[in-house]
Amino acid sequence: MRILAINPGGTSTKISVFEDEQEVLKTNITHTQEDLKDFKNVFEQFSYRKDLIVKTLSDNQFPIELFNCIVGRGGLMKAIEGGTYAVNGKMIDDLKNAVNGEHPSNLGAVIAKDIGDQIGVPSYVVDPVSVDEFEDISRITGISDIEKASWMHALNQKAVCRKTAEKMGGKYRDFNFIVAHLGSGISIAAHKKGRMIDGSGGRTDGPFSPERSGGLPTYQLIQLCYSGNYTYKEMVNKVSNIGGMYDYLGTKDIIEIENRAANGDEKAKLILHAFIYKVAKEIAMYGASLCGNVDKIILTGGISHSKLITEEVIKRITYLAPVEIIPGEMEMKALALGAYRVLTNIEKAKIYN
Repeated sequence: MRILAINPGGTSTKISVFEDEQEVLKTNITHTQEDLKDFKNVFEQFSYRKDLIVKTLSDNQFPIELFNCIVGRGGLMKAIEGGTYAVNGKMIDDLKNAVNGEHPSNLGAVIAKDIGDQIGVPSYVVDPVSVDEFEDISRITGISDIEKASWMHALNQKAVCRKTAEKMGGKYRDFNFIVAHLGSGISIAAHKKGRMIDGSGGRTDGPFSPERSGGLPTYQLIQLCYSGNYTYKEMVNKVSNIGGMYDYLGTKDIIEIENRAANGDEKAKLILHAFIYKVAKEIAMYGASLCGNVDKIILTGGISHSKLITEEVIKRITYLAPVEIIPGEMEMKALALGAYRVLTNIEKAKIYN
């Protein structure tokens, strides 16, 4: 069974070809600012990105007519539970109308369906960013106007849970995990028997990341917002893109920060170890969400390649549960495996409504 996985990002479109569960082609189509400057919004990029995908596949001897299924990265659609979803008209309408905001990943489902319909095969998305399985108790914030919502790296979070559960001789639904996805964005979540029941993400709460602020002291944040020193857009950027390590150190490069700390830069050392400390604290907090019944803690994402960071985090949390390190991200494989589970009748495709 030949599966095409598509993952549109801000400056690239990743594509992978799988024969059953085996990846046989992986490539990254780069988009420069010059390439994208004439598009007024994400959906204007549709034909441009789709045509590049088709051409790249053809150049690599994978004409689209030979695929049995197309699977795309799920975008910012309405809140849904995890799983593999058949792409339908309602999903596409919500992504086109940007019901939860614009993001290049919104194109994943649309391109998948367009190619799938063209060659007469099914199209799916798997565990999109909008997966929300929070328990009601975890949504309460302390102000009735604000409800906590789930915006995390659901695709990779659930993929590493499935991989770890398989190594442990069971299924995702058999275990309780705490997963820390450590990258340019951070998300840390409690997984209870196959559902993400609580979690945090680096634009709203949780530890700071290389570029995001994470949770902030509320009163001081209000004062900063009304100080007159920043516009609304500048504050959003400060929280989302130029906060965290960048705001302190002027770089988002973890390797550079580690090297600076090792070479005597005391500020870099302080920020690096503050990051480690906050990650460990956040992981420990979700032990309470699971009543201490944690089968495994999983560290994943690009920063998990750092031996220094993972070792220091483990020192602080190993009392809670054994730790598994799965560095990087499994997003392309997770997309393909989600589709494969449906194609082989291990799971049923869910309906987005």
